[in-house]
Amino acid sequence: MNDLMAVDVLLHPDDSMIALAKQVNARMLTSVPAPTGFALDEHHQPHITTLQGYVRTAVLDQVYAAIDDVVASVDLSALKLTTHSIAHMEVQPSIGLAAIVVKPGLEVLDFQARLIDALHPYTGSSGTAEAYVRTDAEPDINAATLTYIETYVPDHSGENYLPHVTVGLATLTDLEALEAEPPAPLTFCASGISIYQLGNNGTAARPLKSWGV
Repeated sequence: MNDLMAVDVLLHPDDSMIALAKQVNARMLTSVPAPTGFALDEHHQPHITTLQGYVRTAVLDQVYAAIDDVVASVDLSALKLTTHSIAHMEVQPSIGLAAIVVKPGLEVLDFQARLIDALHPYTGSSGTAEAYVRTDAEPDINAATLTYIETYVPDHSGENYLPHVTVGLATLTDLEALEAEPPAPLTFCASGISIYQLGNNGTAARPLKSWGV
């Protein structure tokens, strides 16, 4: 058993957001087809990350219990977000990982802060590829993913939190055109909360436990 596991505590978007994510993902696949590109499927679930990091595998039951307590204090229907743009980060030469960026409601920010506090006692650092789900299609974990997860708190939490729904890989040229004409704003709700083990590019690859789905 690996000492650390890379995990994502995430919100499941409602059906309206899933439909939009799949629509944009289909466009991504015309730019960078599989196996380099990826479809939204059981290994790449549309989701909104609230917290990523490395937890100690030996205390997973305690991690779940801590999330239980946070979820019990949250009104799921109040966790609302609104889409406002498409953005990317370059993960390979001339290829970017694209996402629909969303604006979180105050309840989402409070949920994230509670999660960080609750899970802090069970976190670790310096995770390697062994902490991730790897598949025949994606046998390696790139350096950008390892760095991103290692520094998620504080680099991507609190005032630095930039929630998004990852929708695929595309060339930088195609992304420039897509980002210039993002979909119309969509306000949507969370339909559930889960913790997943991560795969390459921070994808939600293996479900571990869910609440309210």
